[in-house]
Amino acid sequence: MRGTPTLLGRPVPLGEVAWLTVVWLLLWGDLTVGNVLGGLLASSVVVWLLPLPTLDSGVRIHPVAALVFLVRFAADLVLSSFRVAFWALRLGTSPPVETVRVRLRTSSEVMTVLVTVALSALPGSLVLEAELEDRELVLHVLGIRGDVRATVQADVTRLEGAIVAAFGTPADREEIR
Repeated sequence: MRGTPTLLGRPVPLGEVAWLTVVWLLLWGDLTVGNVLGGLLASSVVVWLLPLPTLDSGVRIHPVAALVFLVRFAADLVLSSFRVAFWALRLGTSPPVETVRVRLRTSSEVMTVLVTVALSALPGSLVLEAELEDRELVLHVLGIRGDVRATVQADVTRLEGAIVAAFGTPADREEIR
C-alpha cells in the first residue's frame, strides 16, 4: 500500500476515511465543522480497527478507451432502440427472433460479466446463458435479418473488444489481440 499513511504501524486508507466521513455527514444531515471532524475521527478509528483486505477486482479503467466504449455503447443503444421500435410499430408483422450461440475471446470472468451486462442492457438482446468454461454466450436477439449468427458474433466481438480495451487488465488486453 504505497502512499497510505500509517497510525501506530497500521495503515489508514484515506479513500475509505473520506468515504466513511461522507456517509457520516449524510447520516447526521448537517454540515458543520464538528460533524466533519467527528466523521473524520470516527472513520479513521473504524478503518484502523477494522481494516479491509485488499482485493483486486480485475478492472482497470483506461480513460480514452472507456470514452470510446461509452460513445459506441450509446450509439448501439440508439440503434437497437430504433430497431425494436420499428418492429413494435409494424402491426401484424412478427419480428425475426433468433437464439444464437456466440464465442467470446476473453477468459476473464469479470470481462465476461461486463460483456453480459452490456448485451442485456441493449434493447432487443438478452443473454440467456453464459458458459464460462466454453467462453460462450447464448443470446436471444430480435429484429436482425440475414446471416444472424455472423452479425451477432461480429457485434459481440466488437463490444467485447471495446469493453476489454476500456476496463481490462494488461493480461486481458493481451489475450484478445
